[in-house]
Amino acid sequence: MGLDNKEFPDVIRGTDRALHPEGVAWDPSRSAFLVGSLRYGTVSVVTPDGATSTLVKHENLIATGGIRADVERNRLLVTYDDVYAGPGGLLSAGSTPETAGRHAGLGIFELDSGKLVQLVDLGWHSGLHLANDLALDADGNAYVTDSFAPTLFRVDPAGNASVFLEDDAFDAPTTDGLPEVGLNGIAYHPDGYLLTVRYDTGELLRVPLDGTPRATKVDLDTPVIGADGIALRPDGDLVVATNTIRSAGYDGAFLLRSEDGWKSATAVRDERWPDASPTTIAVTPHGDYILSSSLQVLFWSGGQETSDGFVLRRH
Repeated sequence: MGLDNKEFPDVIRGTDRALHPEGVAWDPSRSAFLVGSLRYGTVSVVTPDGATSTLVKHENLIATGGIRADVERNRLLVTYDDVYAGPGGLLSAGSTPETAGRHAGLGIFELDSGKLVQLVDLGWHSGLHLANDLALDADGNAYVTDSFAPTLFRVDPAGNASVFLEDDAFDAPTTDGLPEVGLNGIAYHPDGYLLTVRYDTGELLRVPLDGTPRATKVDLDTPVIGADGIALRPDGDLVVATNTIRSAGYDGAFLLRSEDGWKSATAVRDERWPDASPTTIAVTPHGDYILSSSLQVLFWSGGQETSDGFVLRRH
């Protein structure tokens, strides 16, 4: 018998050495969390007591980011990269100057076994790429944000990749040769559109899935600068985690609400987060859990320093 809400801990502390997960998802098939690793490129299962075990480890995964569990199709989908952090900044154990900013894609694995199904390359364009987060629609299509290029990719259930939308609204500037982080978190709305957020400006964008794809800005009463992960709750509200890793925002958590189909939205909760650098959210039957793994240590040191452990805290 599983734990109920009262027994499920408010704070879950993982103790793995320098795992530095950036993405998290709830896995209903295990009643557990799945986390990636910016440092080692793995996917791990995390139980409510904080115990962590490796599910996916593959030689072609340098860093893993966004994660989704597709229970219906027995698929685990995870974005992978070698994150570019400027000349000489190699964040992952497997980083190389040749692959940093150019190794980007979507990994598809069996959810139950962690066995590789397919690696889908999303770094074929010229320039730098960062396949950051993904959303799944009702038909199993995955939509992947590229934080370094103004591109939203689509990967169908058979693993075929295409550019779903290129839009100037996604385009982030470059500062001192280092690209700013543009598109980041993304969520699928069951009414047939995507919501995605820009990390640098805090803008929330709405992208319909029918007709001609286009991005329109959601009229927000306050920008969510430094917005990393977003998650749509069953009640229709949107949880947003913000951080200061590469932004002028703050380490925080927002709860956004819309009354007009996400043409506009208001922040009904806005709070400073007690853990450094919250990145994303897992919506679970036991509440919404926000992941923090001190990624600022890894980024601000250019990969020269790491921090052990991570925190999943109920919002």
